[in-house]
Amino acid sequence: MKVSLIAASALAAVIAAPLLAQAAPAAMPTGYQAEKCYGVAKAGLNDCQTASHSCAGTATKDMDHASWIYVPAGTCQKISGGSTMPM
Repeated sequence: MKVSLIAASALAAVIAAPLLAQAAPAAMPTGYQAEKCYGVAKAGLNDCQTASHSCAGTATKDMDHASWIYVPAGTCQKISGGSTMPM
């Protein structure tokens, strides 16, 4: 009896997993505006190239004044060390 219960549970998990994986991503708010925020990116988490490196995710130090990330418009000035212009 226990073997059939375990087998039925395993079969249900195998069937349910793909169905759950097809869940749609969260919708982006309409009217979303982004801006580049310089000086706040952690090492390796910048969004794009700068004069000192050639690709997203390649910043070598935290809070590099040349590296930037996208943030919601109006947020950068609220972040300590953040600037909408490269320093």
